[in-house]
Amino acid sequence: MAEKPQYVTLGVSGELFAAPVEKVQEILEMRPVARLPQAPANLLGMTDVRGQGIPVLDLRLTLGLPETDDTENTRIVVLNVTAGTAIMTVGLRTDRVFEVTVLDADALEPPPAISGNWRDHAVAGIGRRNGSFVTVLDLDRLLGGVAEAA
Repeated sequence: MAEKPQYVTLGVSGELFAAPVEKVQEILEMRPVARLPQAPANLLGMTDVRGQGIPVLDLRLTLGLPETDDTENTRIVVLNVTAGTAIMTVGLRTDRVFEVTVLDADALEPPPAISGNWRDHAVAGIGRRNGSFVTVLDLDRLLGGVAEAA
């Protein structure tokens, strides 16, 4: 019997998102981030992770959600994403990190096929955890291009 995929669940703006656990390198408490001149709004800057400078992106701003101040729950999730043909390490600022978990069902529902200005490139699929919707992020598509440009 195959193991169920595991996810790190993240809270942002009252919504529940998930990152595949195999993409997560580590989870850090909020720390100083050095701003970069003329960087896009969602690129907060660079931070040091054991001697390696990594770009830090704000998940709220990347998803088009309003900006907020850091709290005691704010975390930087260090991820390994595919940017072009390379693997890049990036930090993703989130409101909070909940847990490593499995979802209620093995299969994810596809994002809704809604036309118009909505872009589903950030969504790998929709799952449920204890009956609540969980949006599983497609981190390579969401962050790979941004990380490549950083």
